[in-house]
Amino acid sequence: HKPGMPETNHSLATEFILVGFTDNQNLKVLLFVVFSAIYLVTMVGNLGLVALIYMERRLHTPMYIFLGNLALMDSCCSSAITPKMLENFFSEDRRISLYECMAQFYFLCLAETADCFLLAAMAYDRYVAICSPLQYHTLMSKKLCIQMTIGTFI
Repeated sequence: HKPGMPETNHSLATEFILVGFTDNQNLKVLLFVVFSAIYLVTMVGNLGLVALIYMERRLHTPMYIFLGNLALMDSCCSSAITPKMLENFFSEDRRISLYECMAQFYFLCLAETADCFLLAAMAYDRYVAICSPLQYHTLMSKKLCIQMTIGTFI
């Protein structure tokens, strides 16, 4: 500290305390069950859709390939946040490190960005199907569909 200079605080936060929904134990159990059920239904539904599209050959069309990838990214969005939230219902300290927080935010942003690009690819697919139905299979080939899908993750 130099003379004449005001003192400043140079502390750095390395973890955060997550404030939960409630401290009522009965309500915590109810909320845990409700959010666990929602998470389970989301995961089973999305991953079931991905598996169905993968196994059923007739669904290997651009629209369903985009839908399958969208379902996969929605599962990633749910998995980025929900497990830590469920853990915090029964955790005593409810802390999350700065790096865990940054990782959650990174994966959530990554999945949401991919969702946006997949929705744009789906919009283009439907645009071509509606505006150029006779040329659809030429314009929207499986190769282009795969390239657009890969492009959403880059």
